[in-house]
Amino acid sequence: MKRTGAQILWEGLLREGVEVVFGYPGGAILPAYDALLDFPIRHVLVRHEQGACHMADGYARASGRVGVVIATSGPGATNLVTGLANAMMDSVPLVAITGQVGSRLLGSDAFQEVDVTGVTLPVTKHNYLVTRAADLAPVLREAFAVARSGRPGPVLVDLTKDAQQAEAEVDWDAAPPPTRHLRHGPPPFADGDLRKALDLIGAAERPLILAGHGIELSGAGRAVLAFAEGTGTPFATTLLGIGAVPARHPLNLGMMGMHGEAWVNQAIQEADLLLAFGMRFDDRVTGNLATYARNARKLHVDIDAAELGKNVSVDLGLQGDLRAFLEAIQPRLETRDHGPWLQRIHELKGDAAVRDIQSLPDDGHLYAAHVLHDLWTITGGEATVVTDVGQHQMWEAQYYRHDRSRSLITSGGLGTMGFALPAALGAKVATPDSEVWVVAGDGGFQMTSCELMTLVQEGLKVNIAVINNGYLGMVRQWQEFFYERRYSATPLLSPDFVKLAEAYGLKALRASTRNEARDAIRAAREHPGPCLIDFRVEQEDSVFPMVPAGAALDAMIRRPFPPTIAASVLAETGADSSST
Repeated sequence: MKRTGAQILWEGLLREGVEVVFGYPGGAILPAYDALLDFPIRHVLVRHEQGACHMADGYARASGRVGVVIATSGPGATNLVTGLANAMMDSVPLVAITGQVGSRLLGSDAFQEVDVTGVTLPVTKHNYLVTRAADLAPVLREAFAVARSGRPGPVLVDLTKDAQQAEAEVDWDAAPPPTRHLRHGPPPFADGDLRKALDLIGAAERPLILAGHGIELSGAGRAVLAFAEGTGTPFATTLLGIGAVPARHPLNLGMMGMHGEAWVNQAIQEADLLLAFGMRFDDRVTGNLATYARNARKLHVDIDAAELGKNVSVDLGLQGDLRAFLEAIQPRLETRDHGPWLQRIHELKGDAAVRDIQSLPDDGHLYAAHVLHDLWTITGGEATVVTDVGQHQMWEAQYYRHDRSRSLITSGGLGTMGFALPAALGAKVATPDSEVWVVAGDGGFQMTSCELMTLVQEGLKVNIAVINNGYLGMVRQWQEFFYERRYSATPLLSPDFVKLAEAYGLKALRASTRNEARDAIRAAREHPGPCLIDFRVEQEDSVFPMVPAGAALDAMIRRPFPPTIAASVLAETGADSSST
């Protein structure tokens, strides 16, 4: 049966199990939008294409399915670039569909023509330019396969207007997709490699698991816990690894890295074996590579061979699915007792195990840590929290304890301000029965606040916590520590967030004290519709501990210090004050 390219597009999406797309129409994609009316796919009309890409991203992270975003040519397509780069860095499966000018106009600088495949090549796993309706069906099938396979990521399909309008015969069952770009899975683990891994594990006295995002992507949470419990091995998480293993588990030490727990970073430096499971040794995790875990042997398991030895030299690097690796070695593991090592870590915690939240004064000022701690307490730790990027992101990681997989959604690798609100909308569409909270700073929130209208339009119950300190907080913190409090371009003027939210049709509240904050959180949860809370928090508050960029992982700033000694701190740590 003949179909137009536009009809093939929607039928192909249905065959891939797509139920919802996030998008914004325009001239070069109009034939597809006209055909959409005849297909049972929900379309969420956004206010900006970047927001659409973040919504598809949040949808994918919350559901584990492929998110789909659609936009027109030219600026519509280029507005997706930040969202695609964000998904690429964090291994999120997306398929982006963009309209393109007619094939005869390609290369002519026609109205709203951009070389979208060229622009997006560095920020996608693969992309396609489709100029014939007959090619669209196999390309769609391959695009979804590439997005899901191996290390997940975004794929873009650029579809010319005439290809949408032309007709072609489609036999969905008889025409398998071309596989020239499909990344096949890695081979099974060799028995010799498994024996080497077991030898490393068996010889270790101070082992430590570094739990990354790959645990969640491979569905290996239970296997990691079985390994940790069977071998008595503690584990620490990356930012994106939070929630992959329960925070309350006694072997979970907490988050590592620049704003991780001090005892976790110290334990990494004292370990004799690091078991890197589905993580990539990002610079925010390692600190100065020259001083990173010098006494530890390193076993790295990752689906992406390019990550093995890329940043940190390893003693054994194994490419493959993490869950398959753990299931293969589990029957051959020997029970171990690492009591002395666990006792040493307990000693490292010392008084630092009592978080700052318990010593912050209730002096009439509201601290962001109070807000995040109370949000965790009042929601029982059961909410899906979607954060923006900055100080509030780190405070959330420190004070909201996640025991459930996919319950923290945040921009890790790219650090995209403006991510939280649209991503939370996508997460709520994916999991309508879950309680979803946005945690955003006053800076990042203003970058995509237009999506409040999308939230109201879709009738979604999402609560929004704006951590409002009147600064671009994380940059201000660096200026305080390393630039003698010369606050260049970081004091931030914001609108009245309560009035802004009310203008969009949301319920809105403001809190300036801890009691007001608790009352506002409870009121927001009880309100049937979306609610925004403007938390007026202490302005010059900082995230501790902190590893200065370029410093050794254990050279942490653990408490406030006068800016007059910043130079000596830099000298002692070898940190680079030019990098934030």
